[in-house]
Amino acid sequence: MRWGQTVVGLIVLVATAWGCLALWFQLPRQFTALGLIVLGVWGLLGAISAFTLFWRYQARYRRSLLGAYTLSATLLLVWWYNIPPSHQRDWADDVAYLLQAEIQGDQITLHNVRNFDWRTETDYTPNWETRHYNLNQLVSADLILSYWMGPHIAHTLVSFGFNDGRQLAFSMEIRKERHESFSAIGGFFRQFEQVIIAADEQDIIRTRSNARNEDVYLYRLTMNPEQLRTLFLGYLEAAETLRTEPDFYNSLTSNCTTIVFDLARQIAPELPLDYRLVLSGHFAEYAYDLGALIPEYSYTQLQELGYINARAKESDAAEKHNFSRIIRMGVPGASAKNTP
Repeated sequence: MRWGQTVVGLIVLVATAWGCLALWFQLPRQFTALGLIVLGVWGLLGAISAFTLFWRYQARYRRSLLGAYTLSATLLLVWWYNIPPSHQRDWADDVAYLLQAEIQGDQITLHNVRNFDWRTETDYTPNWETRHYNLNQLVSADLILSYWMGPHIAHTLVSFGFNDGRQLAFSMEIRKERHESFSAIGGFFRQFEQVIIAADEQDIIRTRSNARNEDVYLYRLTMNPEQLRTLFLGYLEAAETLRTEPDFYNSLTSNCTTIVFDLARQIAPELPLDYRLVLSGHFAEYAYDLGALIPEYSYTQLQELGYINARAKESDAAEKHNFSRIIRMGVPGASAKNTP
C-alpha cells in the first residue's frame, strides 16, 4: 500500500509540475493577479495532495484533498484541450504570411515565397514573392541541418533544385508573434502555432550560416524523379492543411524533423522509428544509414565536405544569385544541373 501511495504521489507531483508550466506559458500575456493566484493555488494543492500520500499521518485529509485535486486537474485538462490555434495574431515579419499553392498539372504557382535580405538577425529587408515552377524541371533535393544548440539538436530543412538553376527550400517553423522568441520548453506547451515556409536559399540558409552563425551542413539526397515529386507535393499539401486548419507546434511530435520523416514515409512506409528523430542533430546520420545519402563516401566524409559556413560567408562578396552554387562547391553529388 505504501509503495502504491508513493507512486501516486510522484504522479501527482509530475502532473502538478506539468500544469504549472502549462499555465505559465499560456497565461503570461494576461498575467494579472488572478492568473498568479490560479497558478499558485494549483501548485499548492498538488504539493499538499502529494504530501498526504507520502505521510501516513495525513490520511484523514487524503480523500478530500485528492478529490479537490482530481476536480482541479479535470478542469485544467478541459481548458488545455480547448485552447484553439489561430492564424489571427500579430505575427513576426518572417512568418507573417502563409504559403499558398496553385497546382495545374505540372505547373506550380506559389504565393508568399520568402526572400528576405538579412544583414543581421534583426536587420533585414522583408520580401514576399510569387513564383512559378515546373515539376518536370525538378532534379534534386538536399537535406540541410543547421545546428543552433550543441551537436545533438539541429533545424532540418529540405531544398529542391530545378534544372534552370533555382533552389527552393522548405522549413517547418514556429509561427511566433511579434513579441515572442523561440522557447524549446514553450514548444511543448502550445505557445506557438506552426508554419511551413518556402524560401529562397539566400534567405533561409544564409540567415542561419551568416547572420546567426549557426553551423550548417548540406547533404545531397539520392532520390528518383517520382520520389522528388512526391516529397515536393507533400510539402505543398502539408502547407495547405496548415493554411486552412491552424495547428500548434510541438517540440517533440510536430517539428522541423518529424515533417521530413512523415513525408518520407509516403515514399517508403517501412521507415523505422529511431532516436535520431528526436536528437535531430543526428538525423543526417539516420538518413545515411537508410541509404538516402551519397553512398560512395563515409558519413564522416559527407559531413566534412557538406559543411558550408566558410563558403556561405565568402558568398557575401559574390553576386547574390551565386549563393546556391557557392555553398555546394565540393559537396558530393551536388554538382548537378541545378547548380550552374
